[in-house]
Amino acid sequence: MTAAPLRTTRATHEEPTETRTAGVGHVWLAVTRVGVGFIFLWAFLDKMFGLGYSTPAARSVLNGGSPTKGFLSNVDVGPFQDFFRSIAGAPVVDILFMLSLLGIGVAMILGAGLKIAAISNAVLMLGMWAAEWPLAKLASDGKASGSTNPFMEYHVVYGLIGIVFAYFAINSKYGLGHWWSKLPIVRKHRILL
Repeated sequence: MTAAPLRTTRATHEEPTETRTAGVGHVWLAVTRVGVGFIFLWAFLDKMFGLGYSTPAARSVLNGGSPTKGFLSNVDVGPFQDFFRSIAGAPVVDILFMLSLLGIGVAMILGAGLKIAAISNAVLMLGMWAAEWPLAKLASDGKASGSTNPFMEYHVVYGLIGIVFAYFAINSKYGLGHWWSKLPIVRKHRILL
């Protein structure tokens, strides 16, 4: 009786292509999450301190400026223009707007609290979309509204991106999400993920 020859297989330390691709995908998801978070955080910082980009120092929140008055008081398109003009510069609107920018920005950069950030982001972006009302070709004065697309514009895209992060970037090892998800309060209240 002869023994069957032993077959040796060369051991590889290479991961399957799908695993490598998923790993790279998670890295780019994290990079995109941080990038979008920085957009929101920068908007907060510029409006708070008047860094001179969209907000000059004289109109900063710290100098008594309103982060919503300039934008909302000039809404001249869509069915909600009277409503938006009426709340322009209201302290509660200014506070909610600034807290939204700060909270969304910090949550996305850190990778923690992404579900609440996604909800806040969706509400904020829906409101800003309604204020700009891209469905209209003409403003109330008959001039072109400047809309380039009746629906799919950057507020919608930012809202969708926030939802993607809430579902696919929670518990990420690229950020504080994994640590955050283990906190007792977060385990008890999953909306805090």
